[in-house]
Amino acid sequence: MASLSKCIGMMDEGIERTIQLIPQLPAVEAKLSRLLLMVSDSLNEKLEFELKPYQLNHSEFLTLMFLYSRPDSSSTPGELCEFTKQGATNMTRIGNMLVKRGLITRSGSDDDRRRVVVRITAAGKRLVLKIVPPLFPHLDAMFDGLSQTDKKNLSRVLRKLALNIDRASEDQAIGHPDLPIGTMKATK
Repeated sequence: MASLSKCIGMMDEGIERTIQLIPQLPAVEAKLSRLLLMVSDSLNEKLEFELKPYQLNHSEFLTLMFLYSRPDSSSTPGELCEFTKQGATNMTRIGNMLVKRGLITRSGSDDDRRRVVVRITAAGKRLVLKIVPPLFPHLDAMFDGLSQTDKKNLSRVLRKLALNIDRASEDQAIGHPDLPIGTMKATK
């Protein structure tokens, strides 16, 4: 597999050639978008590799981490779908796998029998504590050479980009009446 740096160089060259064919191409934005995707894919591959010995994938790990980080160690399937960016069917599969391994439980809510509550177990918490600390050196290495100001600026820019993506998604849903009603947003 080619290094990320080599792939980035190839991407830069490809976009420069594409500008010759499509002069109105927003090249800077195209490069930044592709760069984000490439870095994200690389991070995901690295995390999947680190999770493999624990027989977890990224979505299962995210589910455990979300539950671990909650004040009451619990959530609902809907919240988990939102946080992990998984559909209901896949979240059910993830839940079934984690329940089978004894890492989470699913039960009815004390307040509302129709509501399902998902909770991380003691075994799930122990697994999180086994997985997370060995990731620290990888995180440090990833951000090596970036100052605290660089990291703060990167966080600020990525959060701003996330807001822009949310706005664009809302605008797209409003402008497409053929989308299901649940995906449409009210105009302000």
